[in-house]
Amino acid sequence: MRHATSSSRVPAVLAVVVLSLSGTAFAQSRPDTENGRYALSTTADGVLRLDTRTGTVSTCNNNSGTGWACYAVPDERAAMDAEIGRLQAENETLKAELAQRDQAATGKTDEALPKSDSLKKSEPKVAEGGRRIEIPLPSDQDMDRVMSFLERAWRRLVEMANRVQRDTSGKI
Repeated sequence: MRHATSSSRVPAVLAVVVLSLSGTAFAQSRPDTENGRYALSTTADGVLRLDTRTGTVSTCNNNSGTGWACYAVPDERAAMDAEIGRLQAENETLKAELAQRDQAATGKTDEALPKSDSLKKSEPKVAEGGRRIEIPLPSDQDMDRVMSFLERAWRRLVEMANRVQRDTSGKI
Protein backbone atom coordinates (compact mmCIF):
# COMPACT_ATOMS: atom_id res chain seq x y z
CA MET A 1 0.00 0.00 0.00
CA ARG A 2 1.29 3.32 -0.92
CA HIS A 3 1.19 6.32 1.41
CA ALA A 4 0.28 9.73 0.15
CA THR A 5 3.13 12.12 0.14
CA SER A 6 2.88 15.71 1.20
CA SER A 7 3.16 16.84 -2.42
CA SER A 8 0.04 14.83 -3.39
CA ARG A 9 -1.91 16.21 -0.43
CA VAL A 10 -1.52 19.83 -1.48
CA PRO A 11 -3.84 19.63 -4.50
CA ALA A 12 -6.46 17.74 -2.45
CA VAL A 13 -6.35 20.29 0.38
CA LEU A 14 -6.41 23.09 -2.15
CA ALA A 15 -9.49 21.56 -3.81
CA VAL A 16 -11.28 21.27 -0.45
CA VAL A 17 -10.49 24.91 0.40
CA VAL A 18 -11.65 26.11 -3.02
CA LEU A 19 -14.89 24.13 -2.75
CA SER A 20 -15.63 25.43 0.73
CA LEU A 21 -14.95 29.00 -0.33
CA SER A 22 -17.07 28.62 -3.43
CA GLY A 23 -19.86 27.20 -1.27
CA THR A 24 -19.84 30.31 0.91
CA ALA A 25 -19.61 32.48 -2.17
CA PHE A 26 -22.56 30.61 -3.68
CA ALA A 27 -24.50 31.04 -0.44
CA GLN A 28 -23.75 34.78 -0.61
CA SER A 29 -24.88 35.03 -4.23
CA ARG A 30 -28.62 35.27 -3.41
CA PRO A 31 -30.67 35.86 -0.26
CA ASP A 32 -32.12 32.84 1.50
CA THR A 33 -35.68 31.87 0.61
CA GLU A 34 -36.45 30.34 4.04
CA ASN A 35 -38.20 27.18 2.85
CA GLY A 36 -40.26 28.86 0.14
CA ARG A 37 -41.48 31.82 2.19
CA TYR A 38 -39.87 34.29 -0.20
CA ALA A 39 -40.25 34.42 -3.97
CA LEU A 40 -37.19 35.94 -5.61
CA SER A 41 -36.91 37.69 -8.95
CA THR A 42 -33.63 38.99 -10.31
CA THR A 43 -33.31 42.59 -11.49
CA ALA A 44 -30.43 44.64 -12.88
CA ASP A 45 -29.64 46.05 -9.42
CA GLY A 46 -30.08 42.86 -7.41
CA VAL A 47 -33.11 40.83 -6.40
CA LEU A 48 -36.76 41.61 -5.66
CA ARG A 49 -38.01 39.56 -2.74
CA LEU A 50 -41.73 38.92 -2.16
CA ASP A 51 -42.74 37.67 1.26
CA THR A 52 -45.49 35.19 0.39
CA ARG A 53 -46.92 35.31 3.92
CA THR A 54 -47.26 39.08 4.35
CA GLY A 55 -47.10 40.36 0.77
CA THR A 56 -44.23 42.71 1.56
CA VAL A 57 -41.88 43.46 -1.33
CA SER A 58 -38.20 44.20 -0.68
CA THR A 59 -35.23 45.06 -2.85
CA CYS A 60 -32.08 43.13 -2.03
CA ASN A 61 -28.60 44.26 -3.08
CA ASN A 62 -25.19 42.70 -2.59
CA ASN A 63 -22.93 45.38 -1.16
CA SER A 64 -19.24 44.56 -1.43
CA GLY A 65 -18.44 45.24 2.22
CA THR A 66 -21.55 44.13 4.05
CA GLY A 67 -23.02 41.39 1.86
CA TRP A 68 -26.69 41.08 1.06
CA ALA A 69 -29.06 43.70 2.48
CA CYS A 70 -32.81 43.87 1.85
CA TYR A 71 -34.90 47.02 2.20
CA ALA A 72 -38.68 47.13 2.15
CA VAL A 73 -40.25 48.87 -0.85
CA PRO A 74 -42.69 51.60 0.20
CA ASP A 75 -46.22 50.19 0.14
CA GLU A 76 -48.06 52.13 -2.55
CA ARG A 77 -51.30 50.32 -1.78
CA ALA A 78 -51.38 51.58 1.81
CA ALA A 79 -50.67 55.13 0.66
CA MET A 80 -53.41 54.94 -1.95
CA ASP A 81 -55.90 53.49 0.55
CA ALA A 82 -55.11 56.34 2.96
CA GLU A 83 -55.60 58.93 0.20
CA ILE A 84 -58.89 57.32 -0.88
CA GLY A 85 -60.12 57.42 2.72
CA ARG A 86 -59.13 61.08 3.06
CA LEU A 87 -60.89 61.99 -0.20
CA GLN A 88 -64.04 60.09 0.80
CA ALA A 89 -64.19 61.96 4.12
CA GLU A 90 -63.65 65.28 2.35
CA ASN A 91 -66.36 64.38 -0.16
CA GLU A 92 -68.83 63.65 2.65
CA THR A 93 -68.14 66.99 4.37
CA LEU A 94 -68.55 68.85 1.07
CA LYS A 95 -71.85 67.06 0.42
CA ALA A 96 -73.07 68.05 3.88
CA GLU A 97 -72.06 71.69 3.29
CA LEU A 98 -73.78 71.70 -0.08
CA ALA A 99 -76.96 70.25 1.43
CA GLN A 100 -76.94 73.00 4.09
CA ARG A 101 -76.53 75.67 1.43
CA ASP A 102 -79.36 74.17 -0.62
CA GLN A 103 -81.66 74.21 2.41
CA ALA A 104 -80.77 77.82 3.14
CA ALA A 105 -81.25 78.88 -0.49
CA THR A 106 -84.58 77.09 -1.04
CA GLY A 107 -86.47 79.61 1.09
CA LYS A 108 -85.21 82.44 -1.06
CA THR A 109 -85.81 80.85 -4.46
CA ASP A 110 -89.26 79.42 -3.76
CA GLU A 111 -90.83 82.87 -3.52
CA ALA A 112 -92.19 84.32 -6.74
CA LEU A 113 -90.56 87.41 -8.13
CA PRO A 114 -92.68 90.57 -8.09
CA LYS A 115 -94.01 91.49 -11.52
CA SER A 116 -93.24 94.96 -12.72
CA ASP A 117 -95.35 97.04 -15.06
CA SER A 118 -92.65 97.10 -17.77
CA LEU A 119 -92.82 93.35 -18.12
CA LYS A 120 -96.59 93.28 -18.42
CA LYS A 121 -97.90 92.93 -21.95
CA SER A 122 -100.60 95.36 -22.82
CA GLU A 123 -103.80 93.98 -24.27
CA PRO A 124 -104.69 94.87 -27.84
CA LYS A 125 -107.13 97.75 -27.87
CA VAL A 126 -110.28 97.67 -29.87
CA ALA A 127 -111.21 100.93 -31.56
CA GLU A 128 -114.61 102.57 -31.25
CA GLY A 129 -116.00 100.95 -34.33
CA GLY A 130 -114.94 97.50 -33.16
CA ARG A 131 -113.26 96.78 -36.44
CA ARG A 132 -109.74 97.94 -35.72
CA ILE A 133 -107.29 96.08 -33.53
CA GLU A 134 -104.14 97.78 -32.33
CA ILE A 135 -101.13 95.52 -31.76
CA PRO A 136 -98.58 96.77 -29.26
CA LEU A 137 -95.01 97.16 -30.52
CA PRO A 138 -92.28 95.00 -28.99
CA SER A 139 -90.29 96.53 -26.19
CA ASP A 140 -86.59 97.38 -26.45
CA GLN A 141 -85.81 94.28 -24.40
CA ASP A 142 -87.71 92.09 -26.87
CA MET A 143 -85.89 93.72 -29.79
CA ASP A 144 -82.52 93.13 -28.10
CA ARG A 145 -83.33 89.45 -27.64
CA VAL A 146 -84.34 89.08 -31.29
CA MET A 147 -81.22 90.87 -32.50
CA SER A 148 -79.02 88.72 -30.28
CA PHE A 149 -80.65 85.59 -31.67
CA LEU A 150 -80.19 86.75 -35.26
CA GLU A 151 -76.53 87.65 -34.65
CA ARG A 152 -75.79 84.21 -33.19
CA ALA A 153 -77.60 82.49 -36.08
CA TRP A 154 -75.69 84.59 -38.64
CA ARG A 155 -72.31 83.80 -37.01
CA ARG A 156 -73.08 80.09 -36.98
CA LEU A 157 -74.09 80.23 -40.64
CA VAL A 158 -70.85 82.03 -41.61
CA GLU A 159 -68.76 79.57 -39.55
CA MET A 160 -70.50 76.65 -41.22
CA ALA A 161 -69.85 78.12 -44.68
CA ASN A 162 -66.17 78.63 -43.80
CA ARG A 163 -65.85 75.02 -42.64
CA VAL A 164 -67.44 73.73 -45.83
CA GLN A 165 -65.12 75.92 -47.90
CA ARG A 166 -62.03 74.67 -45.99
CA ASP A 167 -63.15 71.05 -46.35
CA THR A 168 -63.73 71.32 -50.08
CA SER A 169 -60.53 73.28 -50.74
CA GLY A 170 -58.49 70.63 -48.96
CA LYS A 171 -59.97 67.80 -51.04
CA ILE A 172 -59.55 69.36 -54.49
